[in-house]
Amino acid sequence: MKLTILRLTTLSAQDRIDLAKIWPNEDIAALENSLSDTRRLYAARFNARLLGALKLEIAGTLGKISQLEVREVTRRRGVGRYLMEETLAQNGAISSWWVADDGSADQGERAAFMQACGFRAQADGWVK
Repeated sequence: MKLTILRLTTLSAQDRIDLAKIWPNEDIAALENSLSDTRRLYAARFNARLLGALKLEIAGTLGKISQLEVREVTRRRGVGRYLMEETLAQNGAISSWWVADDGSADQGERAAFMQACGFRAQADGWVK
């Protein structure tokens, strides 16, 4: 089965289980209730399971990405990069991107990942 990147607007029971593994400290019910046209959730699905996810907030032509996370057992296989690339591609109306430095990953790894995705460092995150 192919890895697919999709925008989630409602969550299945399995999606809730998978998101709890991706973000163990997240209130998944509150997250689902907060989803809207400007507050989006994108996820990488493989074999009916979510392997990674990110949050996208849209303000005009600015896209703010936060909490980009891939399940540890799946890291270093291109899931995060594909998730990032497809999220940007699926939101072509956004001309300016900002990714929060939320401290959720090793900073050296995060910096290398963000640079590989074409972002440049700022004081509190990355821009493109």
